[in-house]
Amino acid sequence: MLFFEIRMVRIDIVYTTGHFPAMAKVRPHADHESGPAVPDRAAAKGSINLRIEGGTRQLIDEAAALLGKTRTEFMIDSARTLAIDVLLDQRLFVLDAARFDRFVDALDDPPAPGPKLRKLLRRQPAWEG
Repeated sequence: MLFFEIRMVRIDIVYTTGHFPAMAKVRPHADHESGPAVPDRAAAKGSINLRIEGGTRQLIDEAAALLGKTRTEFMIDSARTLAIDVLLDQRLFVLDAARFDRFVDALDDPPAPGPKLRKLLRRQPAWEG
């Protein structure tokens, strides 16, 4: 039997407004007091057209039918789930207590800048040239 214990988990804020329609914000109309609320642009509906092989379409249709979904519902749910996983993979990491402590120590006491960093900081930014 396997047993897992997580002692400390740190989760930073992941901004999801543009990725989850249910969480989309509504911005007030330009005339804040009298105008109606206008949905955020990220919440607006759009379309995506795909060309796929017949075998892939049949596979998707069979899977959707098993879940009681339309092809569109299945594809949107699948794509949304994968997109969330990809975004969280870039923004979320879990550390046990010892590794978390070492991580915080490294943030609190970074190494002294080396010659490459000093050279980079002396460069004039391209937008100022």
